[in-house]
Amino acid sequence: MEEPSPRVTQQDTPQGPCAVLAGRWTAAQLTEASAWRQASRDLQALPAAAAPGALLGWNLQSLQQFDHIGAQILWDHWGRQWPTRLDATPDQRAVLERVAQFTTTPPAPLRSTPRQQFLDLGAWVLQGLERGKDLTRLIGQLLLDMLRLLRAPRRGPWRDLSGHLFSMGAAALPITALVGFLIGVVLAYLSAQQLRQFGADAYIVDLLGISLIRELGPVLAAILLAGRSGSAITAQIGVMRVTEELDAMSVMGIAQGFRLVLPRALALAIVMPLISVWTTLAALVGGMLAADVALGVTPAFFIEALPGAVDVANLTLATGKSVVFGVLIALIGCHFGLRVKPNTESLGQGTTASVVASITMVILVDALFAVVFKNVGI
Repeated sequence: MEEPSPRVTQQDTPQGPCAVLAGRWTAAQLTEASAWRQASRDLQALPAAAAPGALLGWNLQSLQQFDHIGAQILWDHWGRQWPTRLDATPDQRAVLERVAQFTTTPPAPLRSTPRQQFLDLGAWVLQGLERGKDLTRLIGQLLLDMLRLLRAPRRGPWRDLSGHLFSMGAAALPITALVGFLIGVVLAYLSAQQLRQFGADAYIVDLLGISLIRELGPVLAAILLAGRSGSAITAQIGVMRVTEELDAMSVMGIAQGFRLVLPRALALAIVMPLISVWTTLAALVGGMLAADVALGVTPAFFIEALPGAVDVANLTLATGKSVVFGVLIALIGCHFGLRVKPNTESLGQGTTASVVASITMVILVDALFAVVFKNVGI
């Protein structure tokens, strides 16, 4: 039975050493990792044909299959020169001659000069300003659409809104609860190690309450929804661009902002505070159970002490922050979705950029809230 893996063996002939190739030197075979590693090791073990005084011959007669990829590999290994001795069929030689004819030397990479760096910086700034202008226009359009909805609520996209509420909210409950619970367990165990040293076991309620309700719960929920719903928003609108549905909406006079952006922004503005509370509760349950195991702080004591440890203002601040997070995630997702070009590559790039921008914006806005409301609820 013939072995398809590409391989090279060296034999001694009356004319001198000769490299004998066998197997299938094709793209389908060489793209397999194991076959590529074996062929590379065999070639590297041979002396280079372009070396001065090289007498190594090459025998391709035993090859089962041979295409342009295999020929390109050999041609590059030969230093883009014909070896002194080559035993090949006319078809194999024709493939090698075609590769030798069309092989070109790639241009040298451009050196980055200070002028080029300055121009790149300028292009980056202009691109940022352009995106900021588009996002500002989107926010303005959202406010106008809100006024339109208030004037004629019966014509609102309520069916779209209900669908988004389910897909962005109810469907996200399991994953947010699981992640929140685990974060609570981890945070409680790490805090217990420090609190036990100072005999301050009871303060774990204050530590978990403030950190989870005020900061970690809303931020964790926002990051999860940015990755889950923000990417989905960009992908949905991007697919509409690829399939020319957006163009059809424009031709029919359907306002894209009112039908696409408004229901998604409203849905995330409603869902995000609820998901934030849900995630925080799951994290508190995880932290409460871990505190019971690690420090002996019973759940009854935890529940009784929590209202006194955390001011109500923290919950109000977290809820308000979550609404802002939800609207920003929806706007960023719609912004990148509407900028998708009608090809799949742009769709993938837009989805990735949407997730990165949403998470960055969430952390940035959370930092602003922390600075502005530093004296609230502490």
